[in-house]
Amino acid sequence: MGNESIGERVRKFREIKRLSQEELAERSGLEKDFISDIEEQNLKPPLGKLLRISRAMGIRMANFIDDAVAADPIIVRAGDRESALEREIASMGEVHMDLAFHSLGKGKIDRHMEPFFIDVLPQPPGQVKVSQHEGEEFIVVMSGEIELQYGNDTHVLKPGDSVYYGSSTPHRLVALNDRKAQIIAVIYFNA
Repeated sequence: MGNESIGERVRKFREIKRLSQEELAERSGLEKDFISDIEEQNLKPPLGKLLRISRAMGIRMANFIDDAVAADPIIVRAGDRESALEREIASMGEVHMDLAFHSLGKGKIDRHMEPFFIDVLPQPPGQVKVSQHEGEEFIVVMSGEIELQYGNDTHVLKPGDSVYYGSSTPHRLVALNDRKAQIIAVIYFNA
């Protein structure tokens, strides 16, 4: 599928599955306008919503993320990761997005978890949205400080700290001290 955007891949797989945008919206529990915006405006959906779309189509979420299939082991060099994150942050434009993702498992089609290196970007108060989806998450803070809001609890995490939680509980990560933080996150989606 080459260098297609996530939106182009969602549309392509939806068409392969012979689903209308309305049918995909109904199956995924998402709004039809949201599906349309992803496909036509190339918006990057949150992982939880991307998982709902993939499940509604009966395919793995990796089909929307991976550019190519690679042989084991998958090695991601730090310099390549940093330049990919810089491109992603630049492509965010004026959209208020708080997380820039770089897949650390891209190309491994038989994976059972999604490893990411993530820049947690500072945002104005109240701009960071709550996430909630199936599965589990394991996070290690590499630099900066983050605040994890998990259900009704709040935890401050510093470099070297880690957290492991069920992601069906509402949660969000916030960069503290008006500075970017960097984390490694491994997300496991129940089959």
